[in-house]
Amino acid sequence: MTGAARTFADARAWARTGTELMLDAVAGLDEAGFRAPSALPEWTRKHLVAHVAANADALCNLVHWAATGEKTPMYASAEERAAGIAKGPTLSAGELRSWLTGSARRLGEGLDALTGEQWQHEVVTAQGRTVPATELPWMRAREVCVHAVDLGTGVVTFADLPKGFLTALAGEIRARRGLTELPDGPLPEVAAWLAGRPHSLADAPELGPWL
Repeated sequence: MTGAARTFADARAWARTGTELMLDAVAGLDEAGFRAPSALPEWTRKHLVAHVAANADALCNLVHWAATGEKTPMYASAEERAAGIAKGPTLSAGELRSWLTGSARRLGEGLDALTGEQWQHEVVTAQGRTVPATELPWMRAREVCVHAVDLGTGVVTFADLPKGFLTALAGEIRARRGLTELPDGPLPEVAAWLAGRPHSLADAPELGPWL
């Protein structure tokens, strides 16, 4: 599995699909459902939803940077990023759903408004990488697709994610982890294993967390 080259159009489509999956996954959650543990250690679903909502707000900063040339980092500091996540448990189910939906809408509208020239403008990610704005849809696609599974509601699994997305994700993580060989198994399970998520692969070594 080498990972097929992803296109800009692919990434935009996957970001929209992932957003829909995320919104569907939280649509039926009541207060107790939001307070329940997510699949990520020490995070409730409230923490996770707040993280995804705050990520959209942060990416809006990069959209503004690309559109105007005004340097606006994703997060002012690591503390600001942590504060966004910690805010989750203090909000009601309705407030979290509203934040998640509103931030996703604002990000989508901002991306739609970028011109061809603005898409080529460089921005800096929270990890310090300098990338063209064309990378933003892929950054968002990874967040919403993987974290829709991490909610642990059973509504979304890796098998529900687009095949092209899983191939691109697996190729990227494999390269970053420096892996030369992959275990045999269905693509969704291999992608889950690479991402450090629960999987059904036999005899696959455990990997550390990713994303």
